[in-house]
Amino acid sequence: MTNCCCQQNYSVVANQLNHRWFRMTVSPFIATLLCLSTTYVATAQQSPTNAKPVPRVTPQSPTPAVTGVSASGSQISLNGRILAGTWLRQSTKAGQVITYLSDGPFRQLIGVDFLNSSNPARQPIAWFSSATKPVVLTTRLLGAYRYLNITNFAQTAGWQLQVNGNTLAIATPKAQVTNILPSQQSTNASITPAQPNRVVVDLDRPTPWRVAQGLPIKRPPTPTADPDTVTPKSSTQPNREWTITLDGIADPNLIQRYTPLPPALPDTAPTPTPLLEQLKQLPQAPDPDQLIQKVEVVNNQTIISLSVPFGLSPQINTTANPYRLIIDIRPDAMVSRNIAWASGLRWRQQYVNLGTERFPVVLLEVNPRAVGLKPIWTNPSTLVGTAPIIQTAQQYLAVAAINGGYFNRNNKLPLGAIRRDGQWLSSPILNRGAIAWNDSGQFYFGRLTLEETLSAPNNLKLPILFLNSGYVQSGIARYTPTWGTSYTPLTDNEIILIVQKNQVTNQLPGGKANETAIPIPQDGYLLTLRGNAVSNASQLPIGTALGISTGTNPANFNSYPHILAAGPLLVQNSEIVLDAKAEKFSNAFIAEKAIRSGICTTAAGTLMIAAVHNRAGGPGPTLAEHAQLMKSLGCVNALNLDGGSSTSLYLGGQLLDRSPNTAARVHNGIGIFLQK
Repeated sequence: MTNCCCQQNYSVVANQLNHRWFRMTVSPFIATLLCLSTTYVATAQQSPTNAKPVPRVTPQSPTPAVTGVSASGSQISLNGRILAGTWLRQSTKAGQVITYLSDGPFRQLIGVDFLNSSNPARQPIAWFSSATKPVVLTTRLLGAYRYLNITNFAQTAGWQLQVNGNTLAIATPKAQVTNILPSQQSTNASITPAQPNRVVVDLDRPTPWRVAQGLPIKRPPTPTADPDTVTPKSSTQPNREWTITLDGIADPNLIQRYTPLPPALPDTAPTPTPLLEQLKQLPQAPDPDQLIQKVEVVNNQTIISLSVPFGLSPQINTTANPYRLIIDIRPDAMVSRNIAWASGLRWRQQYVNLGTERFPVVLLEVNPRAVGLKPIWTNPSTLVGTAPIIQTAQQYLAVAAINGGYFNRNNKLPLGAIRRDGQWLSSPILNRGAIAWNDSGQFYFGRLTLEETLSAPNNLKLPILFLNSGYVQSGIARYTPTWGTSYTPLTDNEIILIVQKNQVTNQLPGGKANETAIPIPQDGYLLTLRGNAVSNASQLPIGTALGISTGTNPANFNSYPHILAAGPLLVQNSEIVLDAKAEKFSNAFIAEKAIRSGICTTAAGTLMIAAVHNRAGGPGPTLAEHAQLMKSLGCVNALNLDGGSSTSLYLGGQLLDRSPNTAARVHNGIGIFLQK
């Protein structure tokens, strides 16, 4: 959400006789898919140049060379399809080869469910098997990923594993989809009984499966007697497509059953023309409210397309004996989890009640004294750009991450404070809420303003309104090498002052916006004079010596090397302090019900990063509801982050809270690193 300027038969492993099913949350919580330095204490007076080097990230292998690892890679081939996924192979002294697969592909692409755990070294799982008697796999942390030992799992399931360079090839036994049947789940009274809300998929053996959220399903226009009548826009949210893809081939009769028949001509109809005959043979579009829209086989996979009403999501259970996928369409599809993922890092998800409403929350609970946090952004070489949080987190080798502050989605520029290792990368705007922290696990929350003052001879002092910011206003702004190698004017008729070694070396007309790029000196910065500030150019001729004083308001922020701003501030000292108007957010933004991201600290000293999605059967929380939710989670201090399609909670190669194809590209975030 951009607030731009204002804002084989594996069942042998796990009790073949057990008929109970396990649950896997699939939406919006589908299992599909900070680099620390010494503490820096800022002072109120800082060097006017960008003397400290810009933080750089050197691309690294996701699986760095480690003793005992004989092979590693970043992609897998699943039954011939090349997919992203990190893996390791290790040879033991006894000559055994152990294969490790990271969390993401194991859950996203295979459909394996992770069950609650209290020991990060051992992960209980279920897959067409018993959740009450789960298989337990050993884990291994390496770099930014957690790997699970799948050696025995794969052997029992009849998989064939082979390494081809960077690729781990996995071949699973061929499976057949023997039946697909919609039915009514009588236990869910919230759905109209006349409509099926369950799909049962019968299989002849366990097989990989995955689920993905698609686009809204368009309804055909309602015909009217008067062709000039304007059809009113529907006030109801459209259904959304979901697809379940199984590695298996459906019986041809199933394909025919769910392929709409062509329209039938009446007996009295005249002999159709060739064109009418062709139209007659075309299948009808399915009713957009029909649960099963289509079943098709593509590349030896069966794809089941569903039409799911707004406010509902599929929840998938698997069973053994018979082997089945049971797909329930529910308003409360998320399943509670509490998984000790690594030392100092716990993955939780739960429903939080707020009056009569229930909100699904996915969060990571972090011990900031055991792990590190850093701001991260799309491209370490420039502040211009956006990318999926998955990509950004992996680039920095962060084990976990959440999207951060606001940005302009059009020009991909930051709209809020980013400070890392004591260096200001981008300044705050509009006195909005921010979080600050150090490498000792101490935090500070508040509304933040950066106060930079330009000083020149003759006691001339001028305010610098913004540093490396996409927020545009009449006045003076400053752009350093952190911005990138060059600056292109954001408004017409700017005056650009080139400053090198604290001295004005040139003045240039900026011309029209977005046209001429002006190099930023590595030993200085650019001053951009906009609007009424262009008159200050005469007071700053070539050769003028300049100085800059920098401080924060409140001054507490000065002492913290890392800062990220978004807003509004939600909770401070255990009290809700939400005042979105004071932080210059629009009325529409304040009233909106949307998916939201947040970050907070608790009385126990832990940090939580959280994603709150749509309430059961309805839209996401308002800002006021978000503040109450964060407080009810135990937050002593809490900050709202960018939300909506930007909300993305990442852990070890996967998004925990949504399908990756529904997550927007974002500018920045907060990364979590296991090494301090």
